[in-house]
Amino acid sequence: MIRKILAFILIFNLTACAELQQVVNQLPQSGGVIGNAEIASGLRQALNFGIDKQVSKLTQTDGFLKNELVKILLPQELQKVDKTLRDIGLNKLADEGLKVLNRAAEDAVKEATPIFIDAVKGITFADAKNILLGNNDAATQYLSGKTRTSLYNKFNPVIKKSFSKVGADEIWSNLITKYNNIPFTNNVNPDLTDYVTEEALKGVFTMIAVEEGDIRTKLSSRTTDLLKKVFALQDR
Repeated sequence: MIRKILAFILIFNLTACAELQQVVNQLPQSGGVIGNAEIASGLRQALNFGIDKQVSKLTQTDGFLKNELVKILLPQELQKVDKTLRDIGLNKLADEGLKVLNRAAEDAVKEATPIFIDAVKGITFADAKNILLGNNDAATQYLSGKTRTSLYNKFNPVIKKSFSKVGADEIWSNLITKYNNIPFTNNVNPDLTDYVTEEALKGVFTMIAVEEGDIRTKLSSRTTDLLKKVFALQDR
């Protein structure tokens, strides 16, 4: 009798499991398993949205200068130059020096945006799921880690060209010459192209991270079916 009862329970459980699996199979895929390739596509789309919606803001006049998240300040070596020039009444020249650094970054990002788009297209997410379930800027940080060196090499000559275009090279040559001619000061000769390249790249990744964070935390920012499907996984 006991054997019959156990056999009945076993058959019932197997039948129930089969029916349950059938129900699971009929659920929409967004509630089920999504492959690494599809998650990677969603992450790339989020990064591209960051470039399209946030990085594009940097290319506008004052896009760097009036954005406290990315505003380029003077490097440590030049802060004493700025102070000294202001102390002798050259405030306007000092202000212009800071402004043109940011102008050069704004101009360069405008020209270099395709570089960032290509970088996103070419990136391979080795473990897309872990990145998806990571911090709010995990995909941006991954992009930065994988592409920063190559982006620097491509971006640096663009910055150099922009320096000339906005007159930053001439202004800073004048600034540094005036400072170096002041008695009892130590001469400075900073590599401003390198500095602004690093700061501009930092600004680009900062703004991409802003959009990634919005997509992760705000349902309204997931404006495509792919974003809704992929980022729903991290909401659980």
